[in-house]
Amino acid sequence: MKVLITGATGYIGKRIIPLLLNEGHSVVCAVRGKLRTEQKFFDEEDIEVVEADFLKPETLGNIPKDIDAAYYLIHSMSTSVDQFHKMEEACAVNFKNYIETTNARQVIYLSGITNDTKLSKHLLSRKNVENTLKSKVYALTVFKAGIIVGSGSASFEIIRDLVEKLPVMVTPKWLNTKTQPIGIRDVLSFLVKALGRTELYNRSHDIFGPEILTYKTMLLEFAEIRQLKRYIVTLPVMTPKLSSYWLYFVTSTSYKLARSLVNSMGIEIIGKPSNINALLEVKPMTYKDAVALAFEKIESNHIASSWKDALINSRHKKRASSKYLKVPKYGCFKDIKERHVIDEQRTLDKIWSIGGENGWYYGNFLWQIRGFLDKLVGGIGLRRGRTNKTEIHTGDALDFWRVLIADRQQKRLVLFAEMKLPGEAWLEFRVNKGKVYQRATFRPRGLAGRLYWYCVLPFHGFIFKGMINQLAKA
Repeated sequence: MKVLITGATGYIGKRIIPLLLNEGHSVVCAVRGKLRTEQKFFDEEDIEVVEADFLKPETLGNIPKDIDAAYYLIHSMSTSVDQFHKMEEACAVNFKNYIETTNARQVIYLSGITNDTKLSKHLLSRKNVENTLKSKVYALTVFKAGIIVGSGSASFEIIRDLVEKLPVMVTPKWLNTKTQPIGIRDVLSFLVKALGRTELYNRSHDIFGPEILTYKTMLLEFAEIRQLKRYIVTLPVMTPKLSSYWLYFVTSTSYKLARSLVNSMGIEIIGKPSNINALLEVKPMTYKDAVALAFEKIESNHIASSWKDALINSRHKKRASSKYLKVPKYGCFKDIKERHVIDEQRTLDKIWSIGGENGWYYGNFLWQIRGFLDKLVGGIGLRRGRTNKTEIHTGDALDFWRVLIADRQQKRLVLFAEMKLPGEAWLEFRVNKGKVYQRATFRPRGLAGRLYWYCVLPFHGFIFKGMINQLAKA
């Protein structure tokens, strides 16, 4: 079959593509910008990449008409609470209107369990999207999942941050809320096996793991797997706003996402039993098994996708990545350095491993301070890290940078800053003819931008000199 994947660069999208290819299907990946798409998407014979923004109906004509089915994997949880409901509805309406003009016979939608009459704004929006996607032209298959557990998932990384950073946790009362977590591998199995199954046309099923757990139990079982002793005290009162700030400063989540999660976590999410497990021959794993499997992926450095890849400073959301692809030369402040290298391949390996847990090779405490200051003013800080310790691709998130160019063959890496700045910033590395070149470029915006550059200039001289010296070493 020829299958359309929306949200193709997202957490679920990236993982489902190779599974569909293994089943013999061809895949059409709808992305908002090709520049944020990994090169391997273009290299695969059975993958077609098209640019389509479902908030802009005029762009949807790039999607071929001869598709047989589509996966709807779009969500806007990181958008402000006041906007995501309207944005999600608009995306769903535009998607439906266009897909009805194609040959698609089935649309598969991944939603959240909405079995309670009292729903958060996020879950209400998910339910509204489901109703919007229903059509008389194609069949809709809906899977509703609770907390998804897997390497790189938002829930997994938040729990990991809490458990590994805090020996004693003073937590909100919603940690006693019950839920049914499900492993990412099982979610993908349901999604892939449902493709083309006529008995699932116009049907909705809750999918969930075999256990009903509180969030507190999930934290303690996670700690047990990590062989850590943790103590949790729940407070009877902690407002959603305070809870959101608590998650924001302790974990790697954004404040907007933290607020959406907190609003959802106060509501019990228990799935409705059905015959779907037997029908698709999926036996969901336990929470502990899902966590253990996630750490196997992490330790072998095989994380296929991360929710952080989509986390971007809202200041840059509406700007085209291509606008920043060419590093400007005029009206900018620059810090340019070069060094002779002892081993080009070794230097290139270091460049491709920069950031995240590997650090920036020099003055890491200053990078951490800069990340903390960015976080204080509502920026993304260093929370995103990097998905893979040794590999990097165009479009990846890298601490508070976005990878614009990662061309190993041309030995060039270009990063664009997504931190809060009074201007725009680029950081470029290049290896050529026995030398490593490092260029930091800052295009200021107004007087504030110029003052900012001169304030940080002494630190740049210290950090950038040390960094290129380390890169040039064997």
